[in-house]
Amino acid sequence: MNTIIHKANERGNVNHGWLKANHSFSFANYYDPKKEQFGTLRVLNDDVVEAGFGFGMHPHNNMEIVTIPLKGALKHKDSSGGEGVIKTGDVQIMSAGKGIMHSEMATTDEDVNLFQIWVFPKKVNIEPRYDQRFFDEKDRENKWQIVVSPNEVHNALWINQDAYFSLGNFDTATSYKLNNENNGVYLMVIEGEIEIDGNTLTNRDAIGITDATDFQINVLQPAKLLAIEVPMK
Repeated sequence: MNTIIHKANERGNVNHGWLKANHSFSFANYYDPKKEQFGTLRVLNDDVVEAGFGFGMHPHNNMEIVTIPLKGALKHKDSSGGEGVIKTGDVQIMSAGKGIMHSEMATTDEDVNLFQIWVFPKKVNIEPRYDQRFFDEKDRENKWQIVVSPNEVHNALWINQDAYFSLGNFDTATSYKLNNENNGVYLMVIEGEIEIDGNTLTNRDAIGITDATDFQINVLQPAKLLAIEVPMK
């Protein structure tokens, strides 16, 4: 098993007042040649958007974009006709495909904290698409809840890539078994404290794991985890 550690305090960050963002990978004006991507995982932004503010209409193409609100609610609208509000507990996916315009705005009620994650697609220039779904947090207590998947067997959102996103809330030791042994896993500690392969990780620390079909996770403090399993080529 090979690992790479990304500590929370080593992420790129920006403060625009209405937007406070932390970048796990090179993004916008933040560039680190050692953090351009992890396999087909290109972006993991940890954003706080001020209530009533957000991103106006802007374009994307040939990218799978997953949004996971951690606090608050976000209004979405895109040129494919997709429109809705995603709240804590929801997961949203958008296939930018051959080209799409979209906007994202925090509701006026409260600031929103979200993960926005970009994955390179398996097939390019597909028709743009949008989907969102609520996932009950009770279904991830001391187990992995698959929320994004390339197939329909997990009751998860479909992604145009051989990738799997899983959420889990653990207060006891656990393990992760890869769905595809050729993939790698980028595991983010949303909150809590864990230990993997001798590495202690706490709030917003992350570890990239390759060349393993499964791995053990020792839970030092109750932890909320996000596992992003992606092809490495």
